[in-house]
Amino acid sequence: MDKLSFKGIITSIQPRIRLTRSFDEASHTYLGYAIKIAGTIDNQETISSNQNIFSIGIGKAAQAKFNFKVNDIISGECLPVPDPDMEPVDYYKVSKLAKVEEGEQGSISAPWELVPPELEVYRERGHRRLAARTYDTKCYSCM
Repeated sequence: MDKLSFKGIITSIQPRIRLTRSFDEASHTYLGYAIKIAGTIDNQETISSNQNIFSIGIGKAAQAKFNFKVNDIISGECLPVPDPDMEPVDYYKVSKLAKVEEGEQGSISAPWELVPPELEVYRERGHRRLAARTYDTKCYSCM
């Protein structure tokens, strides 16, 4: 399968975590970072506002190399996730990743616009369980 090209502005960066449950035990696997992008994928703009919202999964090393943050413009190539129940993102196996343009911060007081912490920091802080509606309305852009 050929990879799809994407380009867009980052609207959110969060840890990419897989939760595994077995009876009364739960474990978390940190896969890297989930990046939400407003842009184009495979040169298609399909939403009425001329922007397509999609998410890509990148690894810890890629984030450490580029230090992506909200409002950066990035590009690359990726594959669609074959089983959406197993991945918290729409696309993964990202290659040819590049920061096209450094984004401007909208507000210094908004911590979600800064470079997110390393995955170990998220692990130390612990997990927060949110209702899907709460996440979609209030936490979508938080890191």
